[in-house]
Amino acid sequence: MHRIGLIISDNFQMLALSTLTVFEFANIVAGESFYQTAVYSEHGGTVRSSSGIGVDSAPLSAEVQMDTWLLAGVLMPTEQPATPGLIAFLQNSAHQARRVAGICTGAFVLAQAGLLDGRRATTHWRRLEEMQSHYPLVKVEGGPLYIQDGHIWTSAGVSSGFDLKLAL
Repeated sequence: MHRIGLIISDNFQMLALSTLTVFEFANIVAGESFYQTAVYSEHGGTVRSSSGIGVDSAPLSAEVQMDTWLLAGVLMPTEQPATPGLIAFLQNSAHQARRVAGICTGAFVLAQAGLLDGRRATTHWRRLEEMQSHYPLVKVEGGPLYIQDGHIWTSAGVSSGFDLKLAL
């Protein structure tokens, strides 16, 4: 069983939630529950998407271990940086996970945590220059739908998050 955790925060992009269906359909094709998915947020409870729809989430804690952590992006990543609690969680947990992926502007959270320093990464094309200016240690690239650098993955947008999940 591979455990997949999607981390959301206030104003997350709702389409990121739908990318979990890749794992749902993989289970159907495999005829078994090969992937188990769950949605998390820093404190748990209902988290509002950028469209205002609330989604239930479990709280993050040091005891929560996942094979893969996914981070949903927000519309204005530099205006809504990740909280110190989420950054600390990622810095402590990312090295224990087999894979960590930023969906669209979720890459900003990975960069904020220092997990992209010296790595290649991508994000939404409208945010490429913004990401490079805020995180000069990241090798920001436009063009690819997703980039894998070691165990860290990033996607060029929310819809390319589907391509990233298929590659996972």
